[in-house]
Amino acid sequence: MVAVDGDRPGSGYAIAGRLVLTSAHVSPEPGGTVRVFRPGREETWCGTVVWRGTPGGRDDAALVSMDPAWAGPRQPVRWGRTVTHRPGTPCETWGAANLVQRPGRAVDTVQLSGTLNPGDRFVGNRYVMSLAQHPPAPTGEGDSPWGGMSGAALFCGDLLAGVIASDPAGRAHAHLEAVPAYVLTHDPGFHAALTDHAPEANATLEPVEWQHLAEPAARTRLMNSPATLLQARRQIVPFRGRTTLLTDLDTWAQEDGFGAKLLHGPGGQGKTRLAQHLADTLTTRGWTALWLRADAPADTLADLSAAAVPLLVIVDYAETRSPQLTALLEAAAQHVGDSAFKVLLLARTAGDWWNDLHAATATAEDLLDGTKTIPLPALEPEPDDSRTQAYHQAVHSYAAHLPHVRGWQHHDWPTLAAPLTTGTPDGLNRPGLDTALTLHMTALADLLDTTTTTAATADAPTVEDRLLVHERRYWTTTATAHHLHPRLTTATLTDALAAAHLLGADTHDQADTLLRHVPALADQTTDRIHAVRRWIAALYPAPTPAQPWGTLQPDRLTEHFTGRHLLHNPTLAHHLAPTATEPQAARLLTLYSRAAAHPALCQLGPHLTTLCTDHAPTLAAPALDVATQTETPQPLIDALNHITDNPTTPPAHLQYLAERLPHTSYNLAPYAAHLTQHLTEHHRTHAHRDPTHLPDFASSLNDLSNRLGDLGRWEEALKAIEEAVEIRRGLARDRPDAFRPELAMSLNNLAVRLGKLGRWEEALKAIEEAVQVYRGLARDRPDAFRPELAMSLNNLAVRLGKLGRQEEALKAIEEAVQVYRGLARDRPDAFRPELAMSLNNLAVRLGKLGRQEEALKAIEEAVQVYRGLARDRPDAFRPELAMSLNNLAVRLGDLGRQEEALKAIEEAVEIRRGLARDRPDAFRPDLASSSNNLAVQLGKLGRQEEALKAIEEAVQVYRGLARDRPDAFRPDLAMSLNNLAVRLGKLGRQEEALKAIEEAVQVYRGLARDRPDAFRPDLAMSSNNLAVRLGKLGRQEEALKAIEEAVEIRRGLARDRPDAFRPDLASSLNNLAVRLAELDRREEALKAIEEAVEIRRKLARDRPKIHQSELEHSLKVLDWLEESTG
Repeated sequence: MVAVDGDRPGSGYAIAGRLVLTSAHVSPEPGGTVRVFRPGREETWCGTVVWRGTPGGRDDAALVSMDPAWAGPRQPVRWGRTVTHRPGTPCETWGAANLVQRPGRAVDTVQLSGTLNPGDRFVGNRYVMSLAQHPPAPTGEGDSPWGGMSGAALFCGDLLAGVIASDPAGRAHAHLEAVPAYVLTHDPGFHAALTDHAPEANATLEPVEWQHLAEPAARTRLMNSPATLLQARRQIVPFRGRTTLLTDLDTWAQEDGFGAKLLHGPGGQGKTRLAQHLADTLTTRGWTALWLRADAPADTLADLSAAAVPLLVIVDYAETRSPQLTALLEAAAQHVGDSAFKVLLLARTAGDWWNDLHAATATAEDLLDGTKTIPLPALEPEPDDSRTQAYHQAVHSYAAHLPHVRGWQHHDWPTLAAPLTTGTPDGLNRPGLDTALTLHMTALADLLDTTTTTAATADAPTVEDRLLVHERRYWTTTATAHHLHPRLTTATLTDALAAAHLLGADTHDQADTLLRHVPALADQTTDRIHAVRRWIAALYPAPTPAQPWGTLQPDRLTEHFTGRHLLHNPTLAHHLAPTATEPQAARLLTLYSRAAAHPALCQLGPHLTTLCTDHAPTLAAPALDVATQTETPQPLIDALNHITDNPTTPPAHLQYLAERLPHTSYNLAPYAAHLTQHLTEHHRTHAHRDPTHLPDFASSLNDLSNRLGDLGRWEEALKAIEEAVEIRRGLARDRPDAFRPELAMSLNNLAVRLGKLGRWEEALKAIEEAVQVYRGLARDRPDAFRPELAMSLNNLAVRLGKLGRQEEALKAIEEAVQVYRGLARDRPDAFRPELAMSLNNLAVRLGKLGRQEEALKAIEEAVQVYRGLARDRPDAFRPELAMSLNNLAVRLGDLGRQEEALKAIEEAVEIRRGLARDRPDAFRPDLASSSNNLAVQLGKLGRQEEALKAIEEAVQVYRGLARDRPDAFRPDLAMSLNNLAVRLGKLGRQEEALKAIEEAVQVYRGLARDRPDAFRPDLAMSSNNLAVRLGKLGRQEEALKAIEEAVEIRRGLARDRPDAFRPDLASSLNNLAVRLAELDRREEALKAIEEAVEIRRKLARDRPKIHQSELEHSLKVLDWLEESTG
């Protein structure tokens, strides 16, 4: 606080560097001078007014630039504004009021406290401070006792929210009015003067009511270490690129109401810089941007619901903050204002944690429905001129700011930078320089290295290590200044710093406890422990007074520092782990696993596994959570497997781990099966001894079947569910009310397992029983059991369809879709996946009945839903998206839209190829199915060589699968062989084509003998194809025999289901006519082709795009036969 003597006495505040903020009506016009002094001190300084608002007006404030001798504040002030309409915001001010001045004495000050209500003088753009003190009596001469307060800073907490302007009339001196900071920062002249005279000042307005929730805005004055320059939020290097993405985000922000997006990518990709740039852009338009503090208690986030201005909440490392995110979404749901409420999540992955967040609460389901995830690509992907320009820009920016870094002020940075910004530097084509952070670190390291000998960083293998060489000097210098070095060795101090970063601490006491577990500090005095804590805090100041210290930034430097240290001293983590709290354990595992992900630190993986195994009681449960969040979960998964297999691990601990497993997790799926198998055997032992354990045993068997099914281990999954059904049937017989729901669930699962293995009649029997049970339960308790009824109806439709009972299948799936549509309307995140699944099945059923347009409409809706789900939760829904795309391709192909069909199936193959690469047992059958379909679509577009390559891959896969599981995969093998024959025939390889189709017919004949309803259509298709192949080889009598069989079968099928089978009958009749003609049986041939033309004429009338070309082909055959017989 300062006093100002200009046109009249007033007050002021030193806001940054040599700038003082005061009132316009106590200052002369710009260019005029004022005298400034600090009350209680003798020195006075002269200052020049560099900007002045309107005296007595809405912008009644001024900026004064002080003499060069002036010693300004270490850090610039932070600005604030009110962002809610809630009254009673605490505030304070300090100035040289007339009230406390005495003739002949030095100028004195008064410090006032009070509150402000945002609604007071809202229209007039004024803040009104209601004083907490008893108002003074009027002086009697007409002067205000608060004269001299004009220009004093109004603070709300740590934020400068306004400038005192007046003592309003009619309020008995109980209030003071202030010009809000938002009025000043939106004035172009004020902003220009602030930038010109205090470039280190940040004019960002922070929310005064939410200071306890917000990460403070970054400061740029007098930084402690060069690494500070790399912090993304400081924006030391100007933002560049990402134009399209920024436009998309800006459009999203302008949409009304709530909205959320997830931006994800590897560390250093530029997520934080992008978010900060978006925040800066929006705040210039009156928005408030809140970077949510990681330690903000979840129960305080409800305060955000009172937002009265457009709000952007940014959550960094969102994958580690699920409880906080759930509370944030609840606050968003309670927001009743008409302003926008947007949430931007930043994370390294969009994996299991994202799936879990959607399912955390009903509010999360609702608000995150359709939330888009955005993978952030590399900023400078090619080592071209753009990358060189980005490097030069970074060098110039760091050279301009290094004079503000303590200990680095005295170098001639422009001269040192000049050689680095000429031409193209060596090494810009190295791996990793496509990311913004690596490029910036390289620029900074190159610049810093110009001040040292080459030997100092010659042994540093990475750019991170080069920067850490300079950082370590800072650590040692600061330790010496704190009288810790050389009393404590460098190794001891580095251990302490590593411990602080690995586990962190929420309080000073927790920090002291952590430091005492550093072996070399265990015998130190309390004073020495406190001194070490203060040293760490001096290196990296805490973001809030309650916290003991901050952290080295950016995070990649922390990961390299701790990773290198753990490689050198792996025992340190073993000393720290046993007493870690769960948040500390989660931080330890997160940082350890991130460090191990760096190529230079890959040796850390086994150390991490050993750490978790040795300290299972503390680390096993957090390892489950971190494994779903990290990019490299394998060391944690290895540890969990070791813990599970360890005979000394208590069963209760394993059960606890099982209960903490997410419902679905790509990362944890193999471990989940392993753990569930282990627990199942434990429950089996207890159930044999004590029948009261049978319900737990049955539940574990049911769970085991699901986990094994997720891995494609279907025989084992079937064995488990059969045992579960047997137990639950007995339990339901004795206590039906308690156990019938569990029995129905297991029967549904049994049907799925039997179906996977091709045992369709048994599967149908199981699902029919499940539907019967669920129908009764849903009748009595619809809210509880309608979802289960819909699930079982969907499964029933699949089973009926597999057995050729298409009309019954359609009826079942239509009922399922109807139920799921209602459920998805009320709880979209919970039931949209199930709705999409049932729509996919509906499309299959409609297609089987020849209702192609309806089938296409259903599958298009399913693809739309799955595409949104897979974009937000790729690990969970990419398989389902591929399935629906495969079906979409079939439907489009059936309607003659071949190019669109090809595009859909190519996308499906791409997805399934990636899935099969990671989990062949689970996804190779799906890949083969899509490869088969790809061959069909390529063939229809005349790309026969590519089609042959695709179908050969499918046949190879199906042959292996059918060898191991003939019941499940012989139909698929036959289908692919049929397609192979077509492809070979198109390429003129007739003998090979005949060999393939003969094998297909042989398989289908056996299948049709056992299940005629399901496989007679396929037998007819392959017989038709066999006739074509035999005819191409001149074996006309055999060809006629084959086609006559096909016609006979298809005539019967078309009689029962004309929409589905009349096109196939026409095709076989056309083929029959050709075969008869080749044998000179012209009259019979003419009769067959006339019937084919009649059918195709009707088909072409209804669907010309599909059937017109087929009609024309049959008409040509008819003309040829009429001419030859005429």
